[in-house]
Amino acid sequence: MTLSEIIERILTFNCSLVEITGGEPLLQKNVLPLMKQLCDLGKTVLIETSGAHDISGIDPRVHRIMDLKTPGSGEAERNRYENIPHLTKKDEVKFVIGSREDYLWSREKIEEFDLSNRCGTVLFSPIFGRIEPREIVDWLLEDQLAVRFQLQMHKFIWPPEMKGV
Repeated sequence: MTLSEIIERILTFNCSLVEITGGEPLLQKNVLPLMKQLCDLGKTVLIETSGAHDISGIDPRVHRIMDLKTPGSGEAERNRYENIPHLTKKDEVKFVIGSREDYLWSREKIEEFDLSNRCGTVLFSPIFGRIEPREIVDWLLEDQLAVRFQLQMHKFIWPPEMKGV
């Protein structure tokens, strides 16, 4: 699809909020102009990104939800810490946690980069099937961390292995 065809298709849904996600949206060549055009059309635009790619070119009107990959993900070395200064109060940082070690690492990163003050929201989410959500909640309550806990709802609604939902 061309950029104009994508915009035209989005407009058929008559919605005010558009979230760009899937794989890694920043690897798509037209994603930056797509987000700009959607903002120009008055849409509220969100992007979910792995945090492994440069976010500095994203239109400042776009709400960024950026992962910081934990050690248990096997992808922590791909974190692009240079992105952190580009985050604002309207942005979110998400940690997906699979162990106590991931939790402690995430807690350290929140402090190291002052994420609670830099971002609007810090999210903690369990890796489905690897850790009981209650464990993370207990640790959060014990430490009184200013984060929002979330579950990956699609893993509960559809079979966890199902792709594209």
